[in-house]
Amino acid sequence: MSSCPALIEATYLKPYQSGFSQADSIMGDSDAAKPLVNGKQDNVDDEERKLSEAKEELDKWMKQLEKAEDEKSRLQLAKLSAEDSKKNAAKDMEVLQKQQNQRQEEFTKTVEGIQNDILMLEKGNNDLMEKLKKSQAKLKAKRTESATLQQRFKIYVQIPEKKVKFTSREEDSDDNGQHIKGVFTIAQRPSVLLKGGQALITFEEEKVAAQILKMAKCTVSCDKDKVHVKPKSLTLDPFVKFEVHLDVSTKTVNFSNVPSTLSEERMRDRLEISFSKPSRGGGEVQRVDYDMHTGKGQITFLNTGVAESLALKRKYSVDVDRAVNVTVSPVYNYKLKKFQTFCGVPKRTILLDGIGDFQDEDDLQDHLEIHFQKPSNYGGEVECIKYVSGGNEVKAFFTEDIAEVEA
Repeated sequence: MSSCPALIEATYLKPYQSGFSQADSIMGDSDAAKPLVNGKQDNVDDEERKLSEAKEELDKWMKQLEKAEDEKSRLQLAKLSAEDSKKNAAKDMEVLQKQQNQRQEEFTKTVEGIQNDILMLEKGNNDLMEKLKKSQAKLKAKRTESATLQQRFKIYVQIPEKKVKFTSREEDSDDNGQHIKGVFTIAQRPSVLLKGGQALITFEEEKVAAQILKMAKCTVSCDKDKVHVKPKSLTLDPFVKFEVHLDVSTKTVNFSNVPSTLSEERMRDRLEISFSKPSRGGGEVQRVDYDMHTGKGQITFLNTGVAESLALKRKYSVDVDRAVNVTVSPVYNYKLKKFQTFCGVPKRTILLDGIGDFQDEDDLQDHLEIHFQKPSNYGGEVECIKYVSGGNEVKAFFTEDIAEVEA
């Protein structure tokens, strides 16, 4: 764009200068020769016309040159503005790139932190799951152990009825004779399960049992045969001892199986009237508690003794809309006290194991007793012995030594 106007100017200045010089030459010639020829005058007019056209064309190109210069200036300004915008855009781009890199680094660090947290949480979760499994296994083992101990400590026994003889009356009772109190001591006998091919032998002296236990095995002669037995110490199953404190009311009884044929208030009145009749074994009623939904309740008498006699009968006739026999039972409270568990090793009894089953049970038991009575076999006086042949089981029970109890 910058070379174009100079080219135009150089091109069109030459004809102008050439025409002008020719015109000057013509004018000079005219002054020298005053008489003009018509042909020459026509040439002068043509030159002037051409000169005029050249001037007009020059003006035209000068205007175009000015426009080109203006356009050039405008384009240069636009270029400068574009360069400034480009520089600003480059700066903004650089800033944005830095921000992007910074955000990318922060994002990467955040992701790494989150991943580390996830790994830590997963590790912690795995550790907790392992602890949970171990705890569950321990809990299961404890529950199994607890169930085993509960099974061992359970006592399946029905306490028989026992007649009680009252020798005297206790005057300083806090409840004025409203309760009969009793304390029952229940002691479980220690036991051990004797399996086939085993024998229990109890000596009179502890030292004899201790001597036998020092031996790895004992050889017992049985007629023509010999039996090798292994003496072992004995551990008894756990056993318990506890007290049951029982308080039986002498004024109140429970009743049940009362039909709900009347309203609750009317049924209370009928119950009070029925239990007040001495002819049926009743007495003066102090209080009636009745639940019509369950058909159960309690009768409290004014005097003692009535409840005891009714509880022994277990049945009582009540007049409702008809005669009904209701169940009567004593009112009592019981507490378990002094619960103790024991697990011991008998000092005078040993276990003989690994006994072959090749003779009659009684004969083999006699041979064992004879062998362990001899001092030459490190034996002594045998208090009792029990042998169990193969395929059988026997539950052996133990008692406390009287000498130890008295001591």
